[in-house]
Amino acid sequence: MIVFGIDPGSERTGYGCVTSDGRRHRLVQCGAIAAGSASTFAERLQLIFRGLTERLQECRPDCVAIESVFAASNARSALKLGHARGVAMLAATECGLPVFEYAPAEVKRSAVGYGRAEKAQVQQMVTLLLGLDSVPRPHDAADALAVAICHLHQQGGLSTLPPVDTSVRRPRTTPVASSWRRYRPAAR
Repeated sequence: MIVFGIDPGSERTGYGCVTSDGRRHRLVQCGAIAAGSASTFAERLQLIFRGLTERLQECRPDCVAIESVFAASNARSALKLGHARGVAMLAATECGLPVFEYAPAEVKRSAVGYGRAEKAQVQQMVTLLLGLDSVPRPHDAADALAVAICHLHQQGGLSTLPPVDTSVRRPRTTPVASSWRRYRPAAR
């Protein structure tokens, strides 16, 4: 299954495409679509639409997962975010793809195990879950990858794992992701 995750934003919209065979998730591509500060809001929305449409046509996913609007204290910011989400959903439906929405806390809980995880924790767990060498940047791309991973987990993307045989000791070939509770941000 190939899932295209979107973290909508009017300044910068993150995207991330993940493929899964039911056992392991792999990165297809990720990044962010950003417009210059000189662009009008309408131009930014057009850039988001075009950029997402191009990437959806490149990746050819099975579906799109998008982060839903959270309760914002600033009404103007919430409205702009709603416009960006609408444009992202339009790009997906124009490409004939089903769209699934997930609350931010649900995304964090699925990727990190804690619904109030910090951005650095999400980035670190996405890096571990996808077996990446470095943290996806910008953080919007990591958030979009977390949305895609959330959809895979919600749809049973890891449910086909065979039962673990604990009677046989196998050498570890890859590091095992630890709990978010053990996460410590790198010193700056």
